[in-house]
Amino acid sequence: MHMTPNGLLQQILRRVPILRSQKAYIFILMLAIGVIPSVVMRAGILESYEKRAVSVRVSDVTTQYRIIADHLLNYNYLQDTSSEVINAELEQMSNLYDGRVMIISGNFRIVKDTYSISEGRTMISEEVIKCFHGESTSRYDKNNGYIEMTVPITETGRKEGKTVSQVRGVILASASTDSIVATMELMRRRALLLEIVMTILILGLVPFLAHILTLPYSRVTRAINEVRDGFTDREISVPDYIETEHIADAFNQLLGRMRQINESRQEFVANVSHELKTPMTSVKVLADSLNQQPDAPVELYREFMQDITQEIERENKIINDLLSLVKMDKTEAEMDIRAVDINELLESTLKRLRPIARKQDVEVVFESMRPVTAEVDEIKMSQIFTNLVENAIKYNKEHGWVKVHLDADHQFFTVEVSDSGIGISEEDYDHIFDRFYRVDKSHSREIGGTGLGLSITRSAVLLHRGSIRVSSVEGEGTCFTVKIPLSYIKAGGKGRS
Repeated sequence: MHMTPNGLLQQILRRVPILRSQKAYIFILMLAIGVIPSVVMRAGILESYEKRAVSVRVSDVTTQYRIIADHLLNYNYLQDTSSEVINAELEQMSNLYDGRVMIISGNFRIVKDTYSISEGRTMISEEVIKCFHGESTSRYDKNNGYIEMTVPITETGRKEGKTVSQVRGVILASASTDSIVATMELMRRRALLLEIVMTILILGLVPFLAHILTLPYSRVTRAINEVRDGFTDREISVPDYIETEHIADAFNQLLGRMRQINESRQEFVANVSHELKTPMTSVKVLADSLNQQPDAPVELYREFMQDITQEIERENKIINDLLSLVKMDKTEAEMDIRAVDINELLESTLKRLRPIARKQDVEVVFESMRPVTAEVDEIKMSQIFTNLVENAIKYNKEHGWVKVHLDADHQFFTVEVSDSGIGISEEDYDHIFDRFYRVDKSHSREIGGTGLGLSITRSAVLLHRGSIRVSSVEGEGTCFTVKIPLSYIKAGGKGRS
């Protein structure tokens, strides 16, 4: 099976856990920072020294041979090589630079060779030809360890009042670079020794430094483990680095959210227990009262049984609302999305609720600006409309009204449910969507409210990726505004077209 380089790397990291450790990365990084620059520096320094040493050697040797070139002309050595003084100088130069010296005359013949091998032979090469044109040359043969250079033997005179120079011959010489190589080898050994010492120090020091540098992360881990074990009463603080501070801040925010959720859960459980217990307590009281009156008249029995039936219905409504909340808390996989005529859905919802409104002498009005079709879960959307309109009717005044306004643009449809009811105070705004929260608890008891309707409504709106807002004036009325996308938007993806 073909595997990409990235997949291969991930497989290696899984099999060798140490390579995923930040300590390992710090160790490798510091080792690289300590060793690689020293290796590069050593190579750079040695190369620079070699170039400089060769350049100085060429300059020194060339200067010496220029002096000898003048002596050759003075002693007419190109025509007569018997001069002991010149021969001694040439031998001395040959020995001094551990090289070879050849004197070439104007007809390219070798008149003198300190190695006594090529005398009388003809020497024609690119360097020699260039030198006869007045250009000194030098060539460094690194592999064989010598420098080869040419120096022109130039005769200067005057002709027709002008200074004229003429090349009479060429000095072809070589000089050994053994001393340069020896110096470089000494430098190389010392640099290598220094690198070894540095590497040993790094190998000994870096693990300790890596441990110190990663210590704050260990404290973060320890604090998180304490929270995992149940110690959630204190926040963590690791201000060593900006990064650990950010991690600690993010974790503390998460911890605060966990505490809030835990408190909400405890409050929810307490509220559920209370709400479920209250009807059962009423049923028990009514039943006990009947048991204590074995000779009670039939009318009293009928009255008590009606009360018991109401309490059972109330208990059943609470249980149904709780089940609805549980369904709302599930993933969007439970959503049955299809194209729905919102106008028709609202009409059918209002048709079911108008009898309730007529009992309370509340007028229900539906205003639609345009036909609207949207991709929604019809059951959940019906639940949203039912809860909002039913609340508007129940919490209304005598001879009041409820208006349902429908409008849409190219992205969203909006439903406004306004009423002339008792209104909501500002301090209740932040809690009206909380589970079991009631603005008017005594009135809610009278009309059978469970305190779960708005919580269910908000959950259903959020499942549709929509929003719900409320505005109200206490004593004058309330307006809920629901805004839902026309095309259902999946989490992390695009809506269906």
